[in-house]
Amino acid sequence: MKKIGLFWGSDTGMTEEIVTILVDLIGADVVESINVFNASIEQFAAYDTLLLGLSTWYDGELQSDWDEFFEQFQQIDFTGKTVALFGLGDQEGYAEFFIDGVGIIATVVQQNGGKIVGKWKTDGYEYEASKAVLEEGWFMGLAIDEDNQPQQTDERLEQWLVQLKEEGFY
Repeated sequence: MKKIGLFWGSDTGMTEEIVTILVDLIGADVVESINVFNASIEQFAAYDTLLLGLSTWYDGELQSDWDEFFEQFQQIDFTGKTVALFGLGDQEGYAEFFIDGVGIIATVVQQNGGKIVGKWKTDGYEYEASKAVLEEGWFMGLAIDEDNQPQQTDERLEQWLVQLKEEGFY
């Protein structure tokens, strides 16, 4: 089995905590964790299966490491790659930008030929708008709100991983 490339960025450590949980749940023998701060286009090219994680900052901005890497990220050819995304956001404090980072990154993946899996229902969230909404009722990836719903994170992660397995992600 080929490894999954898990690319992530974290300013406060919350996304990094989710990455640690995901690596434990999926298995370190299956997933390789790479901080996007140190990433290169060539590293993305090395994986056919990618897991991308980030938080959304301020008024719908990418997390700082993803923001720094974004120009290079837009040059990646995702043809033949399967990609799942998860994002952290604050649905109350930034209700009009909830997990926008997922939508920004997923749009590039799709435009550059990638296949998105792991879409997540919007049920159970209260927000005004999100660039991560693919179609009514669905985010382009898993939405995590550690600010307002931390008690739901573990269950959401476990359900999402079951869904990813059913979709043939790993």
